[in-house]
Amino acid sequence: MAKRDYYEVLGVSKGAAQDEIKKAYRKLAVANHPDKNPGDAAAEERFKEASEAYEVLSNEQKRQAYDQYGFAGVDAGGAQDYSNVYRDFSDLFGGGFGDIFGSFFGGGGRSSQASRGPAVGSSLRYDIEIDFKDAVFGTKVDVSYTHQIHCSTCHGSGVKSGSGKKICPTCNGVGQVRRNSGFFSIASTCPTCGGEGHIVENPCGECHGSGLMRKQQKLKVTIPAGVDTGNRISISGMGDAGPNGGPSGDLFVYVNVRPHAYFERSGTDLYCQIPISITQAALGGDIEVMTIDDVRVKVAVPAGTQNGKVLRLRNKGVPKLRGSLDQRGDQYIKLIVETPRKLNREAKKLMSQLAEVLGENKNPEPVPFTE
Repeated sequence: MAKRDYYEVLGVSKGAAQDEIKKAYRKLAVANHPDKNPGDAAAEERFKEASEAYEVLSNEQKRQAYDQYGFAGVDAGGAQDYSNVYRDFSDLFGGGFGDIFGSFFGGGGRSSQASRGPAVGSSLRYDIEIDFKDAVFGTKVDVSYTHQIHCSTCHGSGVKSGSGKKICPTCNGVGQVRRNSGFFSIASTCPTCGGEGHIVENPCGECHGSGLMRKQQKLKVTIPAGVDTGNRISISGMGDAGPNGGPSGDLFVYVNVRPHAYFERSGTDLYCQIPISITQAALGGDIEVMTIDDVRVKVAVPAGTQNGKVLRLRNKGVPKLRGSLDQRGDQYIKLIVETPRKLNREAKKLMSQLAEVLGENKNPEPVPFTE
């Protein structure tokens, strides 16, 4: 059976605001929740369909990809991530949402921290600014930042040497407490252990039971050729360490490129403007143009060139990101015909003679605009 359009599923227009999308999903989720419709396969399917639609349309990046490419733009080729659904509607469904997504969607929901094991630490963001040429050809950048690492004394356990952890008496190690409310079975994080399923009786004196410490970190990050503003470099495992000995998150280095004095960029192509004289435009000839490589290349200007004419230098643009340095875009040269502002007596005489020879029209008619 073909998928229905996500906007159609939620019953909203393509330009709907996030509040409208959220309200529409809430209504559908309550009406079709499996706890409220036991054994109703059609309601279960509507619930799944609405959850998938909300997960995409509530994420601006996914929504933009869906609007542009349809289902192909958001098909991850694996299990769906329903973190937005859980986050935005945990007040309505509580921890029971994790059980629902685990059984219906093959993962993607949340369960107690105790059942998942140690959590992954937070990923960190670091912003850098590099020169235009460094973005074109790549460079190396030193970054320095502070992140959490596992305590060297307790190795991330948070407990004092010789002691251990005991099962939480409130949730009996599950990490959640559950209560029934009407049609719903609402599970919430255990208030005693914070969802860990255990408590520390004798905390480590170095980290005070957190299992984590702050550390100044220095790295040399390789910026690949072809990056542009908004691109990011991911460095695995260099974010914050996870609690209870959990793995570290990642470090994301976001790039901002300083503008160049003469070049502008569009994808892998470069653009520049070169001034030429009236005589060069009329008679044509060779000029030398500087490339981003700091090499002068001879370019032929055709006779009769008009102001704004664009010439192309193949393979003199920006290398394709994560491609070969030989795979480059082109450099486009816009020719600007300069009219002399001041003429000496001899130049005026010659220009007058030229005007006479050309038979210039002193009553020109308007002409259509050209693209």
